[in-house]
Amino acid sequence: MSWGPVDPDWGEGWEDFDTDPFADDPFAGDPAAGTHRAGRVGARSATVTRLPRSRPGRNGIPLDRSLTAPRPTAPHQRAASPSAPSRAAARRAAHTTLDVGRLAQARHDVLVHERPRPAGHEHHLHHRSAAGASIRPPRSPRPAPPARPERRRLALGALLGLLLLAVVAKLVHVQVLEPDRFVEVGQSQRLRTVQLDANRGRILDREGHDLALSVLRPTVFADPSQIDDPRGTARRLAPVLGVPARDLLDRLSGDGQFAYLARRIDDGLASRIVELDLPGIHLLEEPARFTPSTDLARSIIGRVAPDQTGATGMELIYDDLLTGTPGEVTYERARDGGTIAAAGQTRIAPRAGADVVLTLDRSLQYETERVLSEQVDELGAKGGTVIISQPATGEILALANITRNDEGDIITAGANRAVIDVFEPGSVNKVITIAAALEEGLVEPDTELVVPDNLQVSDHRFSDDHDHPTAPMTVTQILAESSNVGTIKLAQQLGKERIDQYLRSFGFGTRSGLGFPDESPGLLLPPDDWSGTSIGSIPIGQGIAVTAMQMLDAYNVVANDGVHVPPRLVAATVDEDGRRRPVDAGASRRVVSEQTARQVREMLVEVVESGTGQRAQVPGYSVGGKTGTARKPQDTGTYRDRAGNYHYVAAFTGMVPAEDPELSIIVAVDEPTATIYGGSAAAPVFADLAKFALNRFRIPPAGS
Repeated sequence: MSWGPVDPDWGEGWEDFDTDPFADDPFAGDPAAGTHRAGRVGARSATVTRLPRSRPGRNGIPLDRSLTAPRPTAPHQRAASPSAPSRAAARRAAHTTLDVGRLAQARHDVLVHERPRPAGHEHHLHHRSAAGASIRPPRSPRPAPPARPERRRLALGALLGLLLLAVVAKLVHVQVLEPDRFVEVGQSQRLRTVQLDANRGRILDREGHDLALSVLRPTVFADPSQIDDPRGTARRLAPVLGVPARDLLDRLSGDGQFAYLARRIDDGLASRIVELDLPGIHLLEEPARFTPSTDLARSIIGRVAPDQTGATGMELIYDDLLTGTPGEVTYERARDGGTIAAAGQTRIAPRAGADVVLTLDRSLQYETERVLSEQVDELGAKGGTVIISQPATGEILALANITRNDEGDIITAGANRAVIDVFEPGSVNKVITIAAALEEGLVEPDTELVVPDNLQVSDHRFSDDHDHPTAPMTVTQILAESSNVGTIKLAQQLGKERIDQYLRSFGFGTRSGLGFPDESPGLLLPPDDWSGTSIGSIPIGQGIAVTAMQMLDAYNVVANDGVHVPPRLVAATVDEDGRRRPVDAGASRRVVSEQTARQVREMLVEVVESGTGQRAQVPGYSVGGKTGTARKPQDTGTYRDRAGNYHYVAAFTGMVPAEDPELSIIVAVDEPTATIYGGSAAAPVFADLAKFALNRFRIPPAGS
């Protein structure tokens, strides 16, 4: 019998198995079946074809040990055989043939299961031999044995080791390499800091009375995230706040968590908001600027912007000092945004701004505004300005700006027109021309000049305000009677260079130094730009423009014995600890000699006693001053408006007591209609305010 070539690998490991792969064989136990078995095996062995070599247990083919284990010989089969050696040899041959067949079948089935099978293939799997004998189908391959527990434990240990190493590495990074950065990130997520507004410093008068201070006022705001019905909320708030519902709806429908609805309202309105009890509508307190005397000194104090920073006046000039240092409070917040009460707070208290002490006297300021308002109303004027000062120190005791609004009401002006608006000074400027002539030694107070009532200068004829024959006049008479022609004759002796020099030395053409925004330096042409008539117009106060502050500043030189002392409105500052720090008064300078100043004062007394300023007299006191009536240039390029009318500024500037002045006052009335002359429009205001101020500061008459 020929078995054909047998792969030696097929018998590999037979000795390792003790199971019987033919335990369920149908021929087992039949002594006569030995020959029949051999015949059938021989028939089957003839049909065995060798498949491509593949070793069991490799290339994905499981090792079916039931096909490779040797089958032991049963004892009863050995007894039935007449020749034990022959039967044993035959059984081993049959065993080998069947094992080869079964193993080939198993390998074939595995390969068949690993590739697509053609239709009907299952039928052929049950017919293996050429004789058509049916054999049982091979057993399905057993699943691969599970991995060993030791390997699982090793893999799990390695994974846990890697995780632990990653955790340790992160801890080193967070706590060793960059601890500060991560602490900062954590704090930024957990902590919230809220700025605490500092109280703005107060503005006080010279005696410490409050002119402006900060108080807390209710502010209405909304949290849109808490409002479920923005439209309904807007409808209920609109009539209370006086804001269109459409505007409120835009704010209530926003994406944020904060929106202002009304800021710094009064307490009564705040109570009405609380009574509405609307979800998402809240109140907070904000500092608001409060002026106890309402509009008193409004043009000086100024105002603040909505963010409580200075916008005009002293509020702006001294904003850095008035503005305090904000504080802050830091607290921990929960994930829902709420405050963690148990975590505590870190608070830095705000520092209030410094107080600013003005030189103004509140009582005198009130009286000044009252008297001026009445005069503006009585004269049908557009407005007026009054400044009261102490010549020796330059301190301004009162400064009033009154105007008439579009409705015709007389109100306190918001702008400080005393340093912003300019006007032609007119005759009050004659004091500087005469002082220059005296200082230069060209004349004495009693020097006489022949003065006609008119004078031709270049292409223009100048005249006095009343007709009079040509006659000799002393310098004192020229000033007392306010002669244009006499003043021009003195100016012609001085020349334009010296006139310009004295005008600038008295303070014209430069700002006063008070620091108000938009302060004007006035209009003063350099001598090279003078026209042929300038030598006649400028000495009598035409062709130049000054502010009321500049004009009073010039008279203070005369009142202060020829020394210029800069004007000032701030006496001192007071810090949060109560320390008072005086404000520098500025450098003084001499303009004319003491003798010249005294001579001019004596001339000014004559103006009030017997000249154009008699209505400025104060009983019991000597008063020196000068009236002025000046035309206002119009937008037509001339002094006449489009209807052909003139417009005037009536002024009076004086000092009291004239021998040793402690008060100086300028009154300027803009476009009076009842009377246009300074002697009747402005001088009476001077007298009324001088009486009040002399009594207020307990100033006795000179020599008493």
